[in-house]
Amino acid sequence: MERKLRDSKVKNAKTKSDGQPNILTDGGGLYLYVTPKGKHWRFSYRYDNKRQTLSIGSYPEISLEQARELHRQARAQLARGIKPNNHRHTSSKVNTFQAITAEWLNRGKSGWSDGYVERMESWFRRDVFPAIGAMDISEVNPSDIIRILQKIEARGAGDSARRVKQSINQVFRYAVTLGLSNRNPATDIDTRIILKPLVSKHFAAITEPLKVGQLLRDMANYQGSFVVRCALQLSALVMLRPGELRAAEWEEIDLEAAIWTIEVRRMKAPTHIKQANQSKHVIPLSMQAVAILQELQPLTGRFKYVFPSARGASRCMSENAVRAALRTMGYDNDTMTAHGFRGMASSLLNELGFNPDAIERQLAHKETNKIRAAYNRAQYMEERTRMMQAWADYLDQLRTGGQVIPFKTKVK
Repeated sequence: MERKLRDSKVKNAKTKSDGQPNILTDGGGLYLYVTPKGKHWRFSYRYDNKRQTLSIGSYPEISLEQARELHRQARAQLARGIKPNNHRHTSSKVNTFQAITAEWLNRGKSGWSDGYVERMESWFRRDVFPAIGAMDISEVNPSDIIRILQKIEARGAGDSARRVKQSINQVFRYAVTLGLSNRNPATDIDTRIILKPLVSKHFAAITEPLKVGQLLRDMANYQGSFVVRCALQLSALVMLRPGELRAAEWEEIDLEAAIWTIEVRRMKAPTHIKQANQSKHVIPLSMQAVAILQELQPLTGRFKYVFPSARGASRCMSENAVRAALRTMGYDNDTMTAHGFRGMASSLLNELGFNPDAIERQLAHKETNKIRAAYNRAQYMEERTRMMQAWADYLDQLRTGGQVIPFKTKVK
């Protein structure tokens, strides 16, 4: 935007020769309104398809530089759908880091999975807002962000610290685009310098058949919440990510057809499914899985979530519920994790001779081989249905301690 006024022109501005008000424009709708009684800064704009005028203040109380800054803030509010007249006296509250983050989340959440939104909201609420939430977003410095990241890392969550930094960076990109901040301090932060290197660690999983059998017996005898016990048992049967399972909704499940259909929005990695030209992930349910859900339905079927939170049915089960149950049964984080059920299934199904392509599709993994990715995935559905029933039967044999004979060839 080209600015037209100078300090000297503002200072020497006068009414017209006949005494009528004079208007000196600066650009972008900002102008100086000169009357015999004084000089006043005003901003002309359109809102809701109507012409509006914002009174910014009088000169010289409000200098040219200050008027331009207030004009910039007002334009930024318009870009966010906020009427400047309603907020000119509370701009400090409107432009706090927490307020801008809320706007960014609301605009973006429709394209994100529910689990991803929940994690981000938890990070901001727990770690970020207490530190910088009340600050004007333009006043946040790199050092403020660094302290947040190092505090997260100090509790052993180095990966979360990096993800929080990425989210903060996105909030500032939004703010800079709308003119709410002149710069993005997150871009000045190199996590490779301020944080310790991450040590790659796989999710712990039990894969030895005898130990799997003991785990299944322990799960069947779990004395905690019935809902959590069902979640444990289904974790072993459906090969879903923990977040996808605990946020299961009854409307996704067709018990009569024995299928569970998850929308892309709920998947942790929806791009994997999109790249496979699929908008949904369909899970064939074994007879054992259907039986668990049928037993659970009278208890939670009237709610949205299959596994509602113990603190209120409006939310799904806590991400710590299954993990805590495993700890209660004596399985520490280095032995078995909630995510480890996927590794357990993948490892044993491959050893049993099932088609690796069908296993990968059931896990909703990204296909890296372009030739295999081009294969008609619909043909896997029948094969996956047979595989999931065979897998459930195999687990039953392990649980009861019966003799298990491994498959010698790939199941067709």
